Order: sequence, then C-alpha cells, then structure tokens
Amino acid sequence: MTAPEAEHTIRAWSSSTEHGLEFADLGDARFMMGEGGEQAYPSDGETPVEVTIAAFEMGTTSVTNAQFASFVEATGYVTDAERFEWSFVFGGLLPDDFVETRGVVGAEWWRQVFGATWSQPEGPHSSVDDRPEHPVVHVTYNDAVAYAAWSGTRLPSEAEWEYAARGGTETTWVWGDELEPGGRHHMNVFQGTFPQQNTAADGWVSTCPVRTFESNPFGMWNMVGNVWEWTADAFIASTRHVPAQAQAPVLMKGGSFLCHASYCRRYRSAARMGSAADSSSSNVGFRVARSART
Repeated sequence: MTAPEAEHTIRAWSSSTEHGLEFADLGDARFMMGEGGEQAYPSDGETPVEVTIAAFEMGTTSVTNAQFASFVEATGYVTDAERFEWSFVFGGLLPDDFVETRGVVGAEWWRQVFGATWSQPEGPHSSVDDRPEHPVVHVTYNDAVAYAAWSGTRLPSEAEWEYAARGGTETTWVWGDELEPGGRHHMNVFQGTFPQQNTAADGWVSTCPVRTFESNPFGMWNMVGNVWEWTADAFIASTRHVPAQAQAPVLMKGGSFLCHASYCRRYRSAARMGSAADSSSSNVGFRVARSART
C-alpha cells in the first residue's frame, strides 16, 4: 500500500492547545495490519489482516514529562508507581554504587527501585528537570487513561496506532525493511550487547526527546523505539480489536530503547506486547488520540 492520496495535515485542536498537544488529522482508512515476515512473532498474533478504521486524530508525539507535569499540577494526580512507592528500572541506568535491589527472575536487568516515579525515573537521585521534552515514563495504563480523560482525549486502538505508525507504507518500518540502511539510525533502540553494554551508537542510552530522528509521512515522531506506548485494547494473541478489560493484559505498541535484535525484535510497527494495567517501568509511556470532529 502506498501513501493515501488524501492529504494528512498536522494541526492542534483549539481545545487541546492549552495542554500543548499536537495532532495529525488522519481521516479514515483501510489497511493491512500485522506482519508475516521472518522478523514477525506469529505467537504474538501479528498475522496480517485487513482492517478498517474510522476518521481520527493522533498525537504526533508521546506525552512528554512537561505535559504530564501540567496534568499533575492541575489535578494533584498520584500515579500508581507513587502509590506503590516503587517501579521497575533498567539496571544499566543505575549508578554503580546504587543499593542492591531485587531483580525480575529471568530478566534480572529489571530492578525494583523504591522511589522511582515519572518525576524521578531512575529513583530518588534522579529528576526530569533536564528532560522536559522526553516521553513521560513509569506511567501505567491507569495513569494514561487518567491523563487522557483530563485532556479531553483517549488512548488509541491498536489499529489506529499501527496505521499512524506505518505512515501509508507496507514495509517493516516506515523507512523500509532494513533496520539501519546505510548504517543510518532511524530510532532509539539498544545498541551493542544486551544487557551488558549499550554503545549508544544511535545517540542515546535511555529515552530521547520526543521529536528525535525523523517524523514519518503522517507527521508521527518516534513511534518505534524510545518507549512502549499503551493502547486502549487488550492483548489477546488470538484476536484483535478487543477493548482493554479487567484481568486481561493491556496491549502496548512500538518497542523501546531497550529492544535489541538478540532477544526482542518488537521495535516494529506490527509488533505487540501486553502488560498489566497497573504495571510501570522506565521504558513505557503513551500518546493520545481522539475521534474526528465533524
């Protein structure tokens, strides 16, 4: 599928400018969702299927620390990580002298860090003061839904998210089927040997600002790599288009700065993964959407 003939414009709805949210007007569409190539994970339910979506607008970036801070300041909202008093942090981001913490069995690079929150991404010794334009992290699905309700938006469905990420293309990534064509980096993912050494060859060890690299033909920034993004759907590998529901994992898209070909190729438009609605970590954020206005 080539880029649709209809023009896709980037604009901010007047009702959302007070929150600094920029949207791309994507209209309605029918497209092939999923992937069946050698990089795909069939067990994740990536099998290609044609889907139709109604006209909608998509946030051109992940919600930033500055935007989330405005929400917290206006409402006094307390995130799940703040209530639980801890969140998961990638061990490679912690200083060498950091107190020993519990790790996830089988994925010991994930450490339980007390005091890790959206405003202190690596724990009490850290801050987002120098990262206002980085994506907010340590936000659960519940937190993302709360922000969306406050800002008059919603979380996108998986189909909406993937359509926006593909930018009218059928390739693995919007720039083609090669991860780093000509040695050029197009997204923020783990470089080097995971999890021991990140060479930061793409310029980043952790998150990067939401408008890093290049936007796609629809005006979307960093939809693969950087941070996983919550959607409004449940993660059920055998089917799609199931709204998020109690007891079922919530579906996330896009991969993150921790994805690496050696263990996780989910930094693709079609990739999908699930997580508990109250789970948070240093590589999960979100972006918002809204139905088209007539």
